[in-house]
Amino acid sequence: MSVKDGWRGRFFEDFEVGDVYRHPLGRTVTETDNVWFTLLTQNTAPIHFDRHYASQTEFGKPLVDSTFTVALVTGQSVTDVSQNVMANLGWDEVRLPAPVFEGDTIYSQSEVLAKRESGSRDNVGIVTVKTTGYNQDGTVVITFRRTVMVYKRGYSPGVARPEPEGLGEGV
Repeated sequence: MSVKDGWRGRFFEDFEVGDVYRHPLGRTVTETDNVWFTLLTQNTAPIHFDRHYASQTEFGKPLVDSTFTVALVTGQSVTDVSQNVMANLGWDEVRLPAPVFEGDTIYSQSEVLAKRESGSRDNVGIVTVKTTGYNQDGTVVITFRRTVMVYKRGYSPGVARPEPEGLGEGV
């Protein structure tokens, strides 16, 4: 048996302008997600947590808190875009062209728009992506540009992992 490392994400050298990464995991949004996130962030808009109020709007049901959508789609992109990030530098041009409802499943992808060497640090580079989130019907629900400072290969902090006992060679 040979032990193989799992995916460790992209480093600065791995990004190419024009590449599109289809992020591997979708996520179905639950009522609990929406209510908890709304309460955790102290968002008092009743359209997110008051079913009676929301039933009287043009949507007829609660909307998922848009900042949850930003967080979810950003999280979905981490494995491909920012697993080896030193820092997020910003989100720009956030657009929400369609609502997200409880029960929707959200998928996402990111396109590399730009990359450049850092002007202040030799161990990282700057990468800008456009990330798009869409629901189970293919309807785009969010787009944004995100700029990240990504480690170059060989400069990322190591992940200290102990070896499991009793799982050596020949087991």
